[in-house]
Amino acid sequence: MGTNAVEQAAPAAAAEDATPSGTPARTGLLIIGASQSGVQLAVSLRALGFDEHITLLGDEDHRPYQRPALSKEFLQGTVESESLIFRSNEYWADHNVDLIKGEYIVKIDKEADGSGVAHSSSGGQFPFKRLALTVGARARKLEIEGGDLDGVLYLRNADDALALKARVGDAHDVVVIGGGFIGLEAASSLQKMGKNVTVLEFGPRLVGRAVGEETAEYFLQAHRARGLDIRLATSAKRFTANDTPADGHRTVSGVELQDGTVLPAQIVLIGIGVIPNTQLAEQLGLAVDNGIVVDRFALASDGTTVAIGDCANMPNPVPGSAPGERIRLESVNNAIEHAKVAAYSLTGRREEYAGIPWFWSNQADLKLQIAGLCNGYDQTVLRRDAERGKFSVLYYRQGRIIAADCVNAPLDFMAVKNALAKGQNIPAEAAADPATPLKTITTDS
Repeated sequence: MGTNAVEQAAPAAAAEDATPSGTPARTGLLIIGASQSGVQLAVSLRALGFDEHITLLGDEDHRPYQRPALSKEFLQGTVESESLIFRSNEYWADHNVDLIKGEYIVKIDKEADGSGVAHSSSGGQFPFKRLALTVGARARKLEIEGGDLDGVLYLRNADDALALKARVGDAHDVVVIGGGFIGLEAASSLQKMGKNVTVLEFGPRLVGRAVGEETAEYFLQAHRARGLDIRLATSAKRFTANDTPADGHRTVSGVELQDGTVLPAQIVLIGIGVIPNTQLAEQLGLAVDNGIVVDRFALASDGTTVAIGDCANMPNPVPGSAPGERIRLESVNNAIEHAKVAAYSLTGRREEYAGIPWFWSNQADLKLQIAGLCNGYDQTVLRRDAERGKFSVLYYRQGRIIAADCVNAPLDFMAVKNALAKGQNIPAEAAADPATPLKTITTDS
């Protein structure tokens, strides 16, 4: 893809507050969304020599930060908030980037040449020559009775994490609704903090959208062995409340299941997926379909706006994908690599997004790494070393490796990731022996 010239965004020590919220932006590039992809876009553009002014605008009253730790280290208190900050304020000042916090854009007036003005809910106006949407996704809400009670929480951003941390100390029972990555990460963290945790998953298996049956079953058994109460094919009917206190704030007391069972809960944490933020794109008349539709160069349907990261629906970047196949990826790696491609587009170059998606999820002592996409597999190979706590599932289509789920098996992950990137194969028959290093049997055919 030729992205060696593009610098990667990295955390740095925090400095004093950045440009105050509401400061008028100067004409140049306006990046709406101070996310991983928004930060990476600004950093990559400067590394490529882009010298126009950049405004990086976010709707949260926080400096741009890393999100993956919110459900793990930050929740457990093993890392402080300052260590999650991307870049120092000196970096932004030195690189002619205005960092604007706490401004929610509600309307954009845009001309055919790509220029325009963005309007915020506070009345602020932010003119631009080019526009980038790095607006991410929002938590999907569970619309049932009691969903507005105090103690019914979501975990998507820093404010969500702070609200959860503030309640954890007084809670004994926690019900987590959703057996995906966020739900299991948070459940593992809360259990480690001494809480009685129950996980409710509506589907027949855990992390059903991301991994195959063998991996899902492995996580189910591993978490149950560690003491998590996991209930599959189970859904909540309503949330119950304590008697209304004098201050009128009704607090959650339990979760009533469809069969009438009531689970006690002082915290209900909901993690049932996300919805891409496409409101601004729709208002602009851009093509939208499970995200903002972009081409291989991160350009939206108007040919001038770029859209990056969780909010973008792109052609499948995996080499050899079927023509016309599209996908929306939610990962740090995608946010970084997609932003690099968009940076090239904004500097007049055309570098297609082509690469191997990869993901990770840390749940207690289970370190899951995923290389590739297992969609459409017709064969799996299981590699398990119970003595060392290692577990991998390799996915094949028509005899060729297409993906792998690796738990506490980083060498397997790297071997598959490298093979996919180089167009190589790992023969299934030879891979079945867990004692055989995968890198020693990788072939060019």
